[in-house]
Amino acid sequence: MTSLLRLGVGLIRGGQRGTLLGARMLHASSRLDDIRAAALQKTLTTAPKALVAKEKLVFGHTFSDHMLTVEWTAKGGWEAPQIKEYGPLSLDPSCSVFHYAFECFEGLKAYRDAQGKVRLFRPDMNMERMNHSVERLHLPQFDGEQVIECIKELVRTDERWVPEGRGYSLYIRPTVIATENTLGVHRANSALLYVITSPCGPYFPTGFKAVSLYCDETNVRAWPGGVGNRKMGANYAASVGPQVEAEKKGYQQVLWTIGEDSELMEVGTMNLFVHWRNEAGEEELVTPPLDGTILPGVTRDSVLELARGWGEFKVSERKINMKQIARASDEGRLLEIFGAGTACVVTPVNRIHFKGKDYVVPLDPAHPESQAGPVAGRIYKALMDIQYGDVPSKWSVLVD
Repeated sequence: MTSLLRLGVGLIRGGQRGTLLGARMLHASSRLDDIRAAALQKTLTTAPKALVAKEKLVFGHTFSDHMLTVEWTAKGGWEAPQIKEYGPLSLDPSCSVFHYAFECFEGLKAYRDAQGKVRLFRPDMNMERMNHSVERLHLPQFDGEQVIECIKELVRTDERWVPEGRGYSLYIRPTVIATENTLGVHRANSALLYVITSPCGPYFPTGFKAVSLYCDETNVRAWPGGVGNRKMGANYAASVGPQVEAEKKGYQQVLWTIGEDSELMEVGTMNLFVHWRNEAGEEELVTPPLDGTILPGVTRDSVLELARGWGEFKVSERKINMKQIARASDEGRLLEIFGAGTACVVTPVNRIHFKGKDYVVPLDPAHPESQAGPVAGRIYKALMDIQYGDVPSKWSVLVD
């Protein structure tokens, strides 16, 4: 009850509305200049779902009891946020999201620590990136701190869905779509921000499993002046075809490149990191720069900050191409390559196909049976320690 009082929400059970703060409560139909957590209303389900055993969870297949929705119109602004029973959205077939891909989303997780408390990991960065995405779509921006408070209340409402155990979490998917029911490419006059949650298990349930990459020199994920640095659904839909082709060739992920020199971009849906001895003989961890084509990943930023804090090798954000990687592999200077993202934290790479040749990527020479290199494994542990509250950090935000 204290969490509800803190937000000042209205509570609805069994169709009967009650107020927690009397006259101070805003009606659900109130129009707001921006999203305000204090105006949040709740309608709780009368038929909670049965929990799925955590060992049987498959990513993105199970959803919790409730969802958060906030409607917006150009004339009226934001309506009061609503937490209600998870269920289908009612949208007109002419909705602009269906025809012109007016859509962007985010992905973050809630973790249960050893004391049973629930934590978020750097949610402020997700909100900042989402506002960056909606700006390009000319959809309404919002106060990120207020949306985080609404998300916290959604997680509190469905706290029983946050599984226990390291590697288990509640995946949180905020989404913004245009809902205007007219055809024609123009600025949308109505939109919906909604958040759903899904319990999930470890990305690697039996431990790390290094993946193979196919360097795609025909298709590009993004280009200068495009939207590669925004988290838009259209970026992902267009990647499915090349991914299927890579799998047909016997590789698990696509290595995205651009230009005649096959400049590295991303790996699958993850940011890319290369640990090597560069041409100058320096030990270096390098990732492509945020030049407008690369998604500014939350995990990417965290990896960079951790590695720089260690002070043990050079850490760079700069351009690097596949020809350099091939040469480093041939000369024995390649140490590790891995992807980084919310779903997996880090994903080690063991080989890359480029111009008709497979280049072997080292993992951990000191432990031949290992499926991760020492840097990737160390980063994985450091981030998990923070996410699950084992190591205090400003990045870990308590929900309770």
